[in-house]
Amino acid sequence: MSVGVIGCGSMGSGIAQVAAQAGETVLVFDTNSEAIKRAKASLEAILSRLVEKERITEDKKNQILLRIEFVDSLKKLSHCNLVIEAIVEKIEAKQSVFEMLEKIVDVNCVLASNTSSLSIASLAKGRLHPERIIGLHFFNPAPLMPLVELIPSLLSNAAIVENIRTRVAAWGKTVVLAKDTPGFIVNRVARPFYGEALKMYEEGLAGFQEIDQAMREYGGFKMGPFQLMDLIGNDINYAVTTTVWTQFYYDPRFKPSLTQCRMAEAGLLGRKSGQGYYSYPLNDDLTAPLDKAKAKFIFERIFFMLVNEAYDALFMQVASAEDIDLAMQQGVNYPKGLIAWGKEYGLPTVLAGLEFLFEEYGDDRYRPNPLLRKTAKAI
Repeated sequence: MSVGVIGCGSMGSGIAQVAAQAGETVLVFDTNSEAIKRAKASLEAILSRLVEKERITEDKKNQILLRIEFVDSLKKLSHCNLVIEAIVEKIEAKQSVFEMLEKIVDVNCVLASNTSSLSIASLAKGRLHPERIIGLHFFNPAPLMPLVELIPSLLSNAAIVENIRTRVAAWGKTVVLAKDTPGFIVNRVARPFYGEALKMYEEGLAGFQEIDQAMREYGGFKMGPFQLMDLIGNDINYAVTTTVWTQFYYDPRFKPSLTQCRMAEAGLLGRKSGQGYYSYPLNDDLTAPLDKAKAKFIFERIFFMLVNEAYDALFMQVASAEDIDLAMQQGVNYPKGLIAWGKEYGLPTVLAGLEFLFEEYGDDRYRPNPLLRKTAKAI
């Protein structure tokens, strides 16, 4: 049996590469013939670089390429027992793909969406066999990022979920199980990394370069929030934040930033547009003398909110503590898992910091989670 992938952009091609490197036969479908040509050339170039770096042999490269077939008709996916869609992040488009697929594939074929934040229940609603529809959220670039979030809906079959978890783990991925809630684990818990950095920038507390440097040098993050937003794309990051915010019924914890909205509207998207919070290619040194007390305050303000969000995800049973920590380390390269890191840093300190911010601003975004409060007070 084969794996089908729909969409041959960077994500779809990456997923196809991952599956093929693990020994799966993969069929990749896209409606755009030019996109297929680009994907073929890109995949061959990526694998050739792996040969040059002695990560794989030339023979292995050829075997992987032989296991991937690009097709121009959905009907050619009829013999697949797993199909993963990696198309545009619009629920109507994904629903349409699943509606077409269920007329083509066998009743036992699992249909998975690579969505980063859309409701899996909404994708399953109205389908002939909603029990076989799940979320499989890979992270970009899929061949390099170890994490996959597996998201069952309320309608998903438990045995199917467990089988897919085992199968994707055999591809060499770390698979974490997440409840079907907005943003799942990573895109929910990570929101304060961007949102609180933007809020400090808007308040005039610090510039984006200073905030980035504080998070790198004091917090140990590989990239600061503004660097990372430029890498992701301000349009994409803003869209995910807006989706999570609206799906949580406008909870102030996830409120989008007007600054990022204007950046997206102006086309200042980051690396892909050549200009975002920084100009690309980068010509300037991103480091400068840093006031240690101010850096500590910047780091703690973001860090305390991240820990609070991790505890909220645990409190609301989105995932286990182990999976939340794994997800943040392997999905967005955080130095440590937030729940473990919060305990190490001192939960009473985290709680006191949140209570100070809540008192200072009177903003519900700073309200401490009940589980965090209870755990901190028990120490």
